[in-house]
Formats: sequence, C-alpha cells, structure tokens
Amino acid sequence: MSKIVPVGVSGRHIHLTQEHVEALFGAGYQLTEFKPLSQPGQFAANETVAVIGPKGKFETVRILGPARPESQLEISRTDSFALGVKAPVRESGKIDGTPGITVKGPAGELELDKGVIVAARHIHFHTSDAEKWGIQDKQLLKVRVGGERGLVFENVLARVSDSFALDMHIDTDEANAAGAKTGDSAEIVE
Repeated sequence: MSKIVPVGVSGRHIHLTQEHVEALFGAGYQLTEFKPLSQPGQFAANETVAVIGPKGKFETVRILGPARPESQLEISRTDSFALGVKAPVRESGKIDGTPGITVKGPAGELELDKGVIVAARHIHFHTSDAEKWGIQDKQLLKVRVGGERGLVFENVLARVSDSFALDMHIDTDEANAAGAKTGDSAEIVE
C-alpha cells in the first residue's frame, strides 16, 4: 500500500504568546485571520512583525495563530545566515538553548531570549492515519518527493495527534532543493 501525503511548504513565520501579541500590537489586541492553515484551528494572521538579528532583518514576518504558550520564530537555514543567528534544527516547541531575536510591531518592540529555530521537517498525522500505516509518534521516516529535482528526505519526524490533519511540512530551502510546492504529493518509503 502506498503511503501518499500532501506537501506543505512553510515560509518563515512566528508564533507569539498573547502577552507578546499585546506588547507588539497594544493591550487587549487579538490576532485576526488572514487564511486558515492545513492544521485544524490554525491560521495565518493578517498581522506581521519585523524580526531583527545581528546581521540583518526581515520587515514582514507573518504571525501564525492562535497565540501559543511560548513565542517561537521558524526560519530556513538561508534565513539564519541573513539574520546572523545560529538557529538549530528543532522540533516545534523545543526551544530551550536556542538563540533569541528582536521583534518589532506597530505598538512596541521586544527581545526574545530564545525561540529561533529551523523547524525539523515533519509530517502531521491524524491518529487514524498513523494507525492505518503503522506509524508511531516521534518515528523518523524516509519520504520521496517526485518531480524534476525529486529527492528522498531522511529524518522526517512523525507527529501524531487526534487534532492533526495529514500534511508534510518542509521549509523553503528544502522545497527549493526538491523543486516542490504546496499541494504536491510525497510518498513515505520508510
């Protein structure tokens, strides 16, 4: 049985706590939805912020909502060079020991003391999809992406939850290397 998953290319973005949203946009401010994302309840917000590193900055980084328990900036390796930040490859949410960055919004600026990562490539599995294919949470997979620059990604992290929808997330560097775009399909080859 082939195990086909949709591909989602993830550009640089930031997750913020409600406290940080208010520090950047004003007291009581709530993020507003620009468009829904592949994961249920998640959305790209209309709001953007600037992120400023030791070497460079990006003026318009999209915030993803809703607010999270910890703030986290997800960038590509290429972005890390441009900002001058040594961002490690990490699973989302695993931000201890990561570098920080300056974030500027229309109502304020703040210094994150940690939270800059290159997100580990991963596949979100609904529990039923994972069970059907015999895949365990945190399992590392091999995934083939086709096309004229097709390649096999190793160490693709399986993330399994009843709240997830099936989707593989790679960053822009990985997508460019494979000639892949959002909406393409990939095959788990293990």
